[in-house]
Amino acid sequence: MLTTVEIIILLPLFGAIVSGVFGHWLKKSSGYVATACVGAAWLLGLKTLVDVMGGVGVDENVYTWVSAGSFTASVGFLVDPLSAIMLVTVTTVSFFVHVYSFGYMHHDAGFARFFAYLNLFVFSMLVLILANNYLLMFVGWEGVGVCSYLLIGFWYERKSASDAGKKAFIVNRIGDFGFLIGIFTMFGYLGTVQFSEVVAKAGGGALPASAATGIALLLFLGACGKSAQFPLYVWLPDAMEGPTPVSALIHAATMVTAGVYVVARSNVLYTLSPTAGAVVAWVGVFTALLAASIALVNTDIKRVLAYSTVSQLGYMFIGVGVGAYTAGIFHLFTHAFFKGLMFLAAGSVMHAMSNELDMRKYGGLLSKMKVTGYTFIIGTIAIAGIPPLSGFWSKDLILAGAYHSHVPGHAALWALGVVGAVMTSFYMFRLILMTFFGQPRDAHLYDHAHESPPSMTVPLLVLAVGAIFVGGVTGYPLEHGWINHFLDPVLGSPDHGSGGAGLSPSVLIGISVAAGLGGFVLALVMHRSGRLGADSRQPIHKVLWNKWYVDEAYDVSIVRPIHRLSMALWTIFDTIVVDGIANGLGYTVKGISWVSGRFQTGRTPTYAMWMLFGTIAMIYAVTLP
Repeated sequence: MLTTVEIIILLPLFGAIVSGVFGHWLKKSSGYVATACVGAAWLLGLKTLVDVMGGVGVDENVYTWVSAGSFTASVGFLVDPLSAIMLVTVTTVSFFVHVYSFGYMHHDAGFARFFAYLNLFVFSMLVLILANNYLLMFVGWEGVGVCSYLLIGFWYERKSASDAGKKAFIVNRIGDFGFLIGIFTMFGYLGTVQFSEVVAKAGGGALPASAATGIALLLFLGACGKSAQFPLYVWLPDAMEGPTPVSALIHAATMVTAGVYVVARSNVLYTLSPTAGAVVAWVGVFTALLAASIALVNTDIKRVLAYSTVSQLGYMFIGVGVGAYTAGIFHLFTHAFFKGLMFLAAGSVMHAMSNELDMRKYGGLLSKMKVTGYTFIIGTIAIAGIPPLSGFWSKDLILAGAYHSHVPGHAALWALGVVGAVMTSFYMFRLILMTFFGQPRDAHLYDHAHESPPSMTVPLLVLAVGAIFVGGVTGYPLEHGWINHFLDPVLGSPDHGSGGAGLSPSVLIGISVAAGLGGFVLALVMHRSGRLGADSRQPIHKVLWNKWYVDEAYDVSIVRPIHRLSMALWTIFDTIVVDGIANGLGYTVKGISWVSGRFQTGRTPTYAMWMLFGTIAMIYAVTLP
């Protein structure tokens, strides 16, 4: 008898098989099957959350998967408060992305293939978050990596899309290598990869602090790949080459949040290693500011949201890095709603504007796209951290956690987080003002603009409700809300230091709100002056427009040297040595064959002569003294 957890995991796998194998015959019906499977998983996920709230959890081993000497690993699943929150987050956004995809992908020739990939992606993500050990988690981890490659490069006939898919796959392999080494090291010290046993043994003093630091940093390297943190963030903006529903699914609540989940799940290791926690926090704030600065000047609506995702993931890592694990997961939860909403709303704008991505050609669209426009505005207010919308509750908890933490330079960490909040508000309201307000800047596109069909706007409305309410409902009052009490048994309460006692909680909240409002006011002033979307001759604008030249630096320092080395190895080692040995053997055999062939003339006198020589040689050999 299958358990509820197993059914939840198998449902999207069933949908993927049906759409992938029978999609050619089922046509559009394959989308209904795939969506129904994810919808059923969503409803069962909600039931599971209610069960966990009632004290009913799951930690089961279905069967022994690997048994090699002292190393054993099972196919097993864990449902506790952390995985239950992740389960609801993933299935909620995934379901509404599926519904939205009906309208967005309706005329695409690869409709069934698209839904097969989506379902396979959801299956892999569920394996990742519900696994009860690191090895099975790694299977789901690699599964979402493969599916992201397929989805980002879905329109593979476009070189830019296929290149983006390869870039995402290769960059993630770098992080995955660190993740895998971290798992091996963990087993070497603790003799297990089971979550419950790792917590018990590491928490009981079986893991030296130095080993905890090494393992935690290796796991974080994997997290940097999946969650697009510096220096492995460069794949995510290029992932915009995939269909917009893919962007919403990958960037809102699934693949990119996997790294945050891993750090939170491994909180015992980061608690043992303040050094690793500090590295996580400072990499997070650096990434948040780096990505936000690029978004300030970008004019591609999807890439602005992509860099926004990188920046918001940085905030989540600030939270888990300073020990405010609940705050980091809470922001992951609220981010899923408002970022999923904004990506889908961006897709609605593109649908209306003939797939035009340049915001400099937009303007005045609110009059023609009221549902899309107002829901997009709701998402923007939420991400800006303006109360009472969802982003305010989670972002304020992260900033407060940074301010009160033990991390070296915690006050600077908090201050940089506030600066990032101002930048976030500015670039998001810049997007809104350039897109939905002012005069149309392309009359032809504007004349043909229209609101999207209900299959696309209904998910926007549902996610907008979430962006408004889920933060306050689950997070009120701050630091004492339902989500704090719910996650405390797994993540614990943040261990506040004493260095941040200078400012009261109300002052911290006021500064956080002022940051969001300040970014909005600045964007509005620049919009009214006509400078919001204008090009600038300032050197810093050129640097930001070229994304700090990070891709170019990687190309010069890594890609080209490796390419030159590969060409040299091909020219010298492969062509001369390998091919030389292989060809030399061939020529040797050919030469021997040619010589021996001279004896095979097919003429009887020749064979008789060689028989005579052979007989004489044998007699001579036998008669020798």
